[in-house]
Amino acid sequence: MPVRAVLLDLDGVLYVEDEPVPGAVEAVGRLRDAGLALRFVTNTTSRPRGAILERLQRLGFVVADEELLTPAVLAVRLCRQRGHHRVALLVRDDVRADFAGLEPADDGADAVIVGDMGDAFDYALLNGAFRRLMDGAELLALQRNRYWMTPDGLALDVGPFVAALEYAARTEAVVVGKPAPAFFETALADVGAEPADAVMVGDDVESDVGGALGAGLAAVLVRTGKFREDALRASGIEPTAIADSVADVPALITGRD
Repeated sequence: MPVRAVLLDLDGVLYVEDEPVPGAVEAVGRLRDAGLALRFVTNTTSRPRGAILERLQRLGFVVADEELLTPAVLAVRLCRQRGHHRVALLVRDDVRADFAGLEPADDGADAVIVGDMGDAFDYALLNGAFRRLMDGAELLALQRNRYWMTPDGLALDVGPFVAALEYAARTEAVVVGKPAPAFFETALADVGAEPADAVMVGDDVESDVGGALGAGLAAVLVRTGKFREDALRASGIEPTAIADSVADVPALITGRD
């Protein structure tokens, strides 16, 4: 697999909550030693970017600030491009810092930005967002994953709530995280690599693998995190390769054990 750049998903690939996947720290080191450019790309919207970076470093991963790409970065950039200044933020309180430069607004919002609210998703919250959309706000989804893996098992992710708002307001969300092509384009532009020279490693067959393939990258699906054999079969997506875990990826890419 001749590549120059590797994009690595985080939750479910490098770690699950506060436990690194066995061999993941060493795998990242081996990819660096092979001279590959790395970008750590996540759809996580339940934690601020700084906390995600701190977790990676605390778990033993060597990651520079500029190597981490989150949906919030692209959401702020997109709002500025579209002239959206006042936004309704459906994100956790500690994540609001990632949207500095945008004005939080309850009324007269230019856009509704939806991230992971966890147990805070309720009727009142969704109904308020629905009303803003009906008043003309644009719907921006930081991501729309169906579910994710927690220590207690699978849990609903942002996607089902975005779908509810789309249906009720008869609109279509602009997705800024994976599988949006712009997300992959931004990651590759940072390292000066073309899609044909890059590979995405993830546990989500739709967002990670399907998104990467659609953007012209190779894609490795790992059997950790949220991986499910039935979801792979139902997706109709054929990964470039499947690995038991990220620990197997360096040998798969470089051809060296």
